[in-house]
Amino acid sequence: MNDRYHSIQMKCFRGSKIRRVAGLNLLLIATVLMQVQAKSRLQQMTLHEKNTSVETIFRLIEKQTSYHLLYDKLDIAKIGSVSVDINDGTVEQALDQCFKNQPLSYKIFNNTIVIRKDEAKPLKAVQQQQVKGQVNDEEGKPLPGVSIKIKNAQGGTTTDGSGKFALAVPDLNITLVFSSIGFTPQEVPLAGKSTLTIGLKSESKTLSSVVVVGYGSTRKSDLTGSVVAVKAEALAQRPATNVEQQLSGKVSGVNVSTNSGRPGGNTNIVIRGANSINSSNNPLYVVDGVVLSNGVTDVSPISYLNPNDIESMNVLKDASATAIYGARGANGVILITTKRGQSGGQINYNSYVSISTMARKLDVLNSAEFDAVEDASYRNAAKYDPVGFASGKYKDPAVTRKNLPGLYDANGKPIYDTDWQKEATQHAFSQNQNLSFTGGNTETTYGVFMNYANEEGILRQSYLKRYSGRFVFDSQIKPWMKVGGSLTFNNVEENRVDNGQGGLNVTRMLVETLPIVPLRYPDGSFGTNAAYPDMEGGENPVNLELNRQDVYKTQSTIGNVYADIKLLKDLQFKSTLGINVVDQTENFYSGRFLRQQTADVQGEADITDTRTNYWQSENYFTYNKKINDNHRLDAVVGISWQHSDRNTNKSGAQGFTDDFYQYNNLGVGAVPLAPSSGYEKYTFNSYFGRVNYTIKDRYMFTVTDRYDGSSRFGSGFKYGNFPSGAFAWRVSEEDFLKDSRVISNLKLRTSYGLTGNSEIGQYRSLSSLKNSTAIFGGTRASGVGINSLANPDLKWEKTGQFDLGFELGLFQNRISIESDVYYKKTTNMLLNAPVPTSSGYTSIYKNIGSLSNKGIEFSITSANIKTRDFNWSTTFNIAINKSNVLALGDANDDIFPDPYFLSNTNIIRVGEPVGSFYGLIREGTWGTAEAAQAATFNAKPGDIKHKDVNGDGQINDADRVVLGKGTPTGYGTFSNTFKYKNLDLTVDIQYAYGNDVLNLSRHSGEDRTGQANSYATVLNGWTPENQNTMIAENRPSLAGYTTTVDSHMVEDGSYIRGRNLLLGYNFSNAVTKKLKVNNLRLYASVQNFFLITKYTGYDPEVTTYANNFSQGITFFDYPKPRVFLLGVNVTL
Repeated sequence: MNDRYHSIQMKCFRGSKIRRVAGLNLLLIATVLMQVQAKSRLQQMTLHEKNTSVETIFRLIEKQTSYHLLYDKLDIAKIGSVSVDINDGTVEQALDQCFKNQPLSYKIFNNTIVIRKDEAKPLKAVQQQQVKGQVNDEEGKPLPGVSIKIKNAQGGTTTDGSGKFALAVPDLNITLVFSSIGFTPQEVPLAGKSTLTIGLKSESKTLSSVVVVGYGSTRKSDLTGSVVAVKAEALAQRPATNVEQQLSGKVSGVNVSTNSGRPGGNTNIVIRGANSINSSNNPLYVVDGVVLSNGVTDVSPISYLNPNDIESMNVLKDASATAIYGARGANGVILITTKRGQSGGQINYNSYVSISTMARKLDVLNSAEFDAVEDASYRNAAKYDPVGFASGKYKDPAVTRKNLPGLYDANGKPIYDTDWQKEATQHAFSQNQNLSFTGGNTETTYGVFMNYANEEGILRQSYLKRYSGRFVFDSQIKPWMKVGGSLTFNNVEENRVDNGQGGLNVTRMLVETLPIVPLRYPDGSFGTNAAYPDMEGGENPVNLELNRQDVYKTQSTIGNVYADIKLLKDLQFKSTLGINVVDQTENFYSGRFLRQQTADVQGEADITDTRTNYWQSENYFTYNKKINDNHRLDAVVGISWQHSDRNTNKSGAQGFTDDFYQYNNLGVGAVPLAPSSGYEKYTFNSYFGRVNYTIKDRYMFTVTDRYDGSSRFGSGFKYGNFPSGAFAWRVSEEDFLKDSRVISNLKLRTSYGLTGNSEIGQYRSLSSLKNSTAIFGGTRASGVGINSLANPDLKWEKTGQFDLGFELGLFQNRISIESDVYYKKTTNMLLNAPVPTSSGYTSIYKNIGSLSNKGIEFSITSANIKTRDFNWSTTFNIAINKSNVLALGDANDDIFPDPYFLSNTNIIRVGEPVGSFYGLIREGTWGTAEAAQAATFNAKPGDIKHKDVNGDGQINDADRVVLGKGTPTGYGTFSNTFKYKNLDLTVDIQYAYGNDVLNLSRHSGEDRTGQANSYATVLNGWTPENQNTMIAENRPSLAGYTTTVDSHMVEDGSYIRGRNLLLGYNFSNAVTKKLKVNNLRLYASVQNFFLITKYTGYDPEVTTYANNFSQGITFFDYPKPRVFLLGVNVTL
């Protein structure tokens, strides 16, 4: 009979609610008619069940009695575990205990018990009463979006943007439940009150705050890995159009180098040191579950995101946290969660305007100093090269000036004294406008976020404009199913005026353009170095800014949709589909009358279009089971598929009769350039899983594994396995510390795991072909040949990482300390290894290298003073990392990566850090007493003196040594926030030490007097009276000069920087009420407000070249600005 009822139950409850109720009523009638004459029997039973499911209780009742229970499984799906404890009791006693405080009731019809859900009774108008109130946080600030529900009944609402709510209730004796993420839920009995003011207490930020991890989220207290969350509030303390600038200094162990002052300029992010030589060292970026493509240029894929859209950034650092991303996790993972919709309706407007100025200027020769150096050079030529001097090889500058009436007056004095750093720069105005609309109810929420940013650079004509829009929605369409999605579109346009080589480089010509030359002559033409005899040709920097464009237009789309299905009480399934499409067009035009390259070809235009399409599909199960009070199991298992393809097309033309069309009509160019195109793609197929097991909330174990397959590797090595394990012990939960008044949190954790690096070029395991041409019989013929050798054994780089850390909270977590020590070793490192020249090739990609990183991270946050009106908090962090190359193949041969400038600039050598600078040692200059010794090195007094390291009597490559490194030994942040009533002040200071800068601009600025303008340091050049100097004697360029990469170009790049000074004011509720707004905040900021460094260039945080090893190498970089900013934030 029981089977019969279960079959009836399944049929009755398959339809809509009406059909279920109708079917149940028919069943009741049939049951009563069949058994109306029967008599009930008193049946005794015994149950001792604790934290047991309702369905299990029902089965036990049926087992011990002759009763049969009818119920709808949907009605009990949301009922948690219950406890029943009776001895020889009745079934009524068992059910009463089971349904205590639950929305269920029962009726007994002879041997049948029918369980049904209590239907919410419609409230009569006269019965309804309204409760109004205000919900604030601990500081009295309004809390929007707080959920308010009637306990054990239907009905609820949420607070609006100002924390207010209104709710209709059946009477004033019920209990309301207030809850919000990040705050402790609170139950409040009305006790006859119709007006409430509720203060929610925030959960401990160090223990209960929610942290996003790969494929899920967890409490900070439950983490076994090294994960740091940066919330939107912390990011907003540094207003910027660039996400990376906001992240800088916020996380220990994450080195964010803002290498250029150009809007949208290159920023480099490295987590716990560089792990690879020929693969990428950039972290993996995941936005709302979608992996971002590495982009189509040298900029980071997150540089196009609107910072105001971001809710949090979670940085995964150790193998326990990153192994879930397997082959892409070796360089760390940054998970970005964007803002979602909120119920209740809210409008937010955030706007700021700013003025940027030159923070620092270079000391270059003015007109009088330039003439003085020219005169000295001419005199020195008579001593250095008397034969040439006597023959008239060198021109007397005094005579030259008489023949330049447009530049010098009748007395030989310069007419102009142009400050090119002033003429080519500007006070740059920028604005950033953000407008968002969010709304919905407890079931469905939506959000619309819009942004317009227009950032001018301090170099004229450089800019970045961004238009972005984002739509999000989330809907609980069924009690067991939630769906949602988001779509983000960004349109970015930027003019990179600092792109250019030689005399077409704006930043270089700021230094090298002669001060005696005017911006424009009276006839309107631009002044150039060509006006002065024997000078190296170089273009007027302002002319370059106006008539040479390198405009990048980028459209990026990030989208995802998901379905989250609750299969069972503890089991969920989530399916997501994500896309990331980036389409970038580089539009280049160099005007007809610019000197050097384009003057000969009457203008040149190029258009390069690159489109990257990325798709992913991920499906995974999540199981969360509280076994009992002492044991909890959390698991995730899933599969992932990813596809990426990339198309590139380039076309161009030369020979323009007019500059009007620029790059907009290539057909106008008389000489079309050969077009080119390219296509590449790769795919990923992955299986992943993670298990967390917690005992007594104090012993936590994590095991993670990912099995990745990639099309990039050899046929027998396409798949790799990346496991990890971790353990954490919350010592503060032990009995001997649980009641401590000093230690509120103490957790020890350790982990070890393997992650990979798959970010190499496509088809490296295959032979590549190359087209070429040759002359046969006087006719040019084209053909295709092998360009590189195949390596079918090419496989994954793997990084093994060990981490040991602790978290300590003191005095109710008013002081929070976190520290980690780690050791990472990368093996199977991909290197371009040399092969015998008899093969016809020079190298082949092989897995032969290894390197290590080891370091320590430390951070402390303290609430120094916490009173009603005044609060002072401090954050300090430091990270120390040391890298070391362990192996470079069987012979451990040195590798000399790009860039090559005059000579090899850096080196990869066993026993040295990655990215070491390489060159000669400059000991000074040869003195008059060393004339004979200098002659053995083909030098004279006044020439640069280099050290003969190997003592062979000559200076050559064998004397080159490691000179320094561009990455810091240690770096960190010291930040203080002061709050007095509604006023707050944040002072953010960053520092780095142990890093050097290879300042290659000293080649042009010091070693080549007589070819262009120079740094003012040449005034300290060698003379018989000034022989203790590093600067060579000033001579005409025709006399020759010595220049190469040496130790004089290496400068100490350590610094202390005032990163940000922010002053804000939140208007009181009384004011906002009058203005009819929910929140109103005004803020002002000064960024880069001071810099302390020994470096003589614009800024020590710099690199001109975009590769893994060029950090700290500069050749005339874009200056970093000082920014003065004023903003407003309004919520309606």
